[in-house]
Amino acid sequence: MKRRVFLQGVSATTGGLVFPAIALGQQYKAEYKMSTVVPTAFAWGKGGEIFCNLVREGTNGRINIKQYPGSSLVQGDQTREFSAMRQGVIDVLCGAPANWYSSARQLTVFTLPFITPNYKAFDAVLSNQTVMNEYYDLIRKAGAEPVGIGETGFRQISNSRRPIIKPDDMKGLKVRVIGVPMFGEIMSSMGANPTFMSWADAQPALASNAVDAQENPLEFFLAAKIHTLGQKYVTKWNYSNEILVFAIANQQWRTWSEQDQKIVRECGVEAARQQIAMVRKLFAEDVEQVRALGVDVHVPTNAEMTEWRTATRRVYARWKAQINPGLISKMEQVVDDALKA
Repeated sequence: MKRRVFLQGVSATTGGLVFPAIALGQQYKAEYKMSTVVPTAFAWGKGGEIFCNLVREGTNGRINIKQYPGSSLVQGDQTREFSAMRQGVIDVLCGAPANWYSSARQLTVFTLPFITPNYKAFDAVLSNQTVMNEYYDLIRKAGAEPVGIGETGFRQISNSRRPIIKPDDMKGLKVRVIGVPMFGEIMSSMGANPTFMSWADAQPALASNAVDAQENPLEFFLAAKIHTLGQKYVTKWNYSNEILVFAIANQQWRTWSEQDQKIVRECGVEAARQQIAMVRKLFAEDVEQVRALGVDVHVPTNAEMTEWRTATRRVYARWKAQINPGLISKMEQVVDDALKA
């Protein structure tokens, strides 16, 4: 759906009404601040930009959302986004719950290793109304109104030392990970040495071989030119595909009219749809593009994938118990049914 057609549809749903700048007895803010970790050069950041534009146009400028990439509203520390939203520093989120572990652990159910090992499983969970309604309620209780769910992309691992074919190949590798304790435990469970650092710090560490490996979607590998940092080997193991949550801080959401809430929700769904389409297109082409850079890319067989899942089961079980075992069990059943179909 092209944006013009979508916006015509949004206009139709409002019945041609014109809403004043005052709603529910409160004046709308001149600007609503939205945080994204990456800029618009990435599908994640582009999804945020699309959302801002759709909302601005769909509400005739009543709701003006401005995007702040690089987590600049929290001095580059994406782990502080959710707490900053609760404090009123951030009005709108376009982010990955893995980054919000310290503030909203219950939202990190999609972060578990291999919980959705492929798109068939991932899409089955996102389309399951029971699971997603329960998840949306968790977001609301945490302090935000969800209006759309995209994806950040399957995370893959690269390194400078050797091909990674099986869990034993991870032993001794120093792996840069984002500040998510679960990711660190996943790496250490296979004998790797995880190190938590920002991407700004990771670049010179990788270039100097102080750090051997990193994990990110291959979209990021390509856009950030990670092959220039000595990363010669990639394994496309799809160990985590975090969702991308478009959400409005509760304190802001309540000040908007019901009609504007409806428009914003429609814009969130559409922005997420477009963002997912971009990620999927890149995913379909990434192996070929990375190999064209002279990088060795290994795509595991089904038997090898079973080894990876087995190697991470203990970490999986421990974090399942800590996060939300009831909801995760429901997700597991949805995934099992989808993969058997």
